[in-house]
Amino acid sequence: MAMINISGLVTINAHIAREEALYPEATGKFTSLISDLTLAMRIIAWEVRRAGINDILGLTESTNVHGEKVRKLDEYANSIINRAMDHSGHFCVMASEESQGMIKIPEKFKKGKYVLVFDPLDGSTNIDVNAPIGTVFSIYRRLDPLSESDGTLDDILQKGINQVAAGYFLFGSSTIFVYTSGNGLNVFTYDPTIGEFILTFENLKIPKRGSYYSVNEGYYYRWDKKVQNFVNYLKSFGNGKDSYSLRYIATAVADIHRTLHYGGIYMYPPDTKMPNGKIRLVYEANPLAMIIEQAGGKATDGRRRILDIKPESIHQRVPFYAGSVEEVDLLEKYLNE
Repeated sequence: MAMINISGLVTINAHIAREEALYPEATGKFTSLISDLTLAMRIIAWEVRRAGINDILGLTESTNVHGEKVRKLDEYANSIINRAMDHSGHFCVMASEESQGMIKIPEKFKKGKYVLVFDPLDGSTNIDVNAPIGTVFSIYRRLDPLSESDGTLDDILQKGINQVAAGYFLFGSSTIFVYTSGNGLNVFTYDPTIGEFILTFENLKIPKRGSYYSVNEGYYYRWDKKVQNFVNYLKSFGNGKDSYSLRYIATAVADIHRTLHYGGIYMYPPDTKMPNGKIRLVYEANPLAMIIEQAGGKATDGRRRILDIKPESIHQRVPFYAGSVEEVDLLEKYLNE
């Protein structure tokens, strides 16, 4: 795999402007929207790099809508994104993993034509041990393009196929921005010396077949027998090839990022304690599924294409399997036997 795969030096703003030029009706607002979002991410990345000396590690005294203890950096990231995006005039409503219901745009600000849903900090359990963490987001158009009023719950609960754009930021050895607006998948790397995200992989494609699988195998005995059989196959030797290697970071965007580059499959199956799985459909599964599909991969809940599922609630969970076409097809064969 090449370390850099681009046709020229391109910043994120230049890239978005180039995409907008393909649409005569474009107004430039989408470029402004992404600029606001990347500003928020630069602020979060700065704090992540200083975690441990800025009193931002550890837990708060509150719990989120899922009954999980909120970490200080979770709370901080959620606040930064809200403050960066709620006044821009681009959005009519937002939703976040850390918020109970809809996040309304303050009354004093203009309501726009877009909807933003996001997980402000994926991989919270990794924060205190300096392992990779990330932010994942999705953007939709509101259902009534002529409305200038508050967005509605129906605006948020759209099928993933309706996404205008999706992406994630990965805070690791460098800060990576993986982004698609439906015209292929592109990867940007933040250069702190110039304060810009630079295009480093253009039209990234996932291998059709890989040699890695990613899953929390500690839950093996809580899985359905069909999922166990599939994982047993991945670990076995046969068909003239070595077994697959397990790689699991416990930050979905980090595991997906590796899968995009090297192929294979990422899984979060249902189990006896979490019969609907753990991944949230609206602001985790849908954007990650769009990203995987734009790279030529496949994402499913085991029965249905993720992007075709109609959400019933903001925090709805789904089983989630995503990656190379050959591995996901094989998984579906095991699940449907």
